[in-house]
Amino acid sequence: MKVFLLFFSAIFVNNFVLARFLGICPFLGVSKRLETATGMGIAVTFVMTISAAISWFLDRLLISTGLEFLRTIVFILVIASFVQFVELFLKKSSSDLYEALGIFLPLITTNCAILGMVLLNSLMKLTFVEAVFHALGSGLGFALALVIFAGIREKLDLYDLPESFKGTAIALITAGLLSLAFMGFQGMVKL
Repeated sequence: MKVFLLFFSAIFVNNFVLARFLGICPFLGVSKRLETATGMGIAVTFVMTISAAISWFLDRLLISTGLEFLRTIVFILVIASFVQFVELFLKKSSSDLYEALGIFLPLITTNCAILGMVLLNSLMKLTFVEAVFHALGSGLGFALALVIFAGIREKLDLYDLPESFKGTAIALITAGLLSLAFMGFQGMVKL
């Protein structure tokens, strides 16, 4: 039961973007088009899930050897390795998406949502299955927030907005309203 609560709370209640405010850079940078937002969401979900699984084993190894002070560096190396894999895969399989994601794809390495998720798994002392489901839910929550935001931004481009609201101003207002909407899920799941 705890696994499902972790999974759904990571998507809706403790959404990394809209509740914890981590990963804001790609959230604002890649959300102008729905297609790129979907690609980034899938890439972040993949990197988050695989990084959580590998980092769980490495965290146990570091704790058993008394080297837990190296935790952050090891987690960053794991995340960077999988980002390189995703970058090579997208470059070969979908060059249009690779070009559309641009600088934001390698920046997944420094995406604080991914590092925050693996550190949170360690601090919460989750089991392997709990950590993987928490990471999968976190990635899907990130992708959900990104896709919803991109869909709204595409629709807003079709309307005649006052000049002072165009661009970043309306994007930040929309992000704030989305965050308020997700606050409605608070209290649904207690862990």
